[in-house]
Amino acid sequence: MKVQIFVPCFIDQLYPNVAFAMVKVLRQLGCDVLYNGNQTCCGQPAFNAGFHDDARDVCRKFMNDFAPDIPVVAPSASCVGFVKNYYKELFGTGTPDAASATALGLRTFEFADFLVNQLQQTRLGAVLHGKATYHDSCAALRECKVKAEPRTLLQQVEGLELVEMNDVETCCGFGGTFAVKFEAISGAMADQKLGHAMATGAQYIVSTDMSCLMHLDGAAKKKGLPLKCVHLAEVLAGMA
Repeated sequence: MKVQIFVPCFIDQLYPNVAFAMVKVLRQLGCDVLYNGNQTCCGQPAFNAGFHDDARDVCRKFMNDFAPDIPVVAPSASCVGFVKNYYKELFGTGTPDAASATALGLRTFEFADFLVNQLQQTRLGAVLHGKATYHDSCAALRECKVKAEPRTLLQQVEGLELVEMNDVETCCGFGGTFAVKFEAISGAMADQKLGHAMATGAQYIVSTDMSCLMHLDGAAKKKGLPLKCVHLAEVLAGMA
């Protein structure tokens, strides 16, 4: 199967290993991985900030960056959720770009969702000895309806014990600009999430979204907590 990958801005700039891990797993499963080096942002930051006209320009380029009829896979439920749910809203109905926006949304997949529901692969031969707890990002849970898939994949990792934390579906406090505008609330939410993770005895916090993990990792380091925040792709690729 041919697969196009989308590498979100913050992964490209801050966590490139996550993208390499995703490519490694997809190739391991026999996918022909295609990458357009001209791709840029999906447009979510501009849209969330209320600059919808600017967002349309970015989103229109994004649609043109990916070939039709080939799945697009990304290691970010946040970006995928935006493409799947808000491109249709942004371009409306009856506009020249409406059909392309809808079609792209239908063929764009979050990484774990793609592995389990499209490739129907759950046992990848990954090995990680230790205990991990999984964090449901708001975007994965609410925008992409992804909950069981990452857990199914982690349960097949040799040597890894997966334990659930309390209030697992509660936001970590990042929320993009929320963390900047409401720093105290955002920090308190991260501390609460880390407290629940520590109570499980886990060494790793795993998620589908590096934005959440970046937020939690910063808070954990500030408090000196022995928790390592890793993306699901890194675990499955043996790069955690």
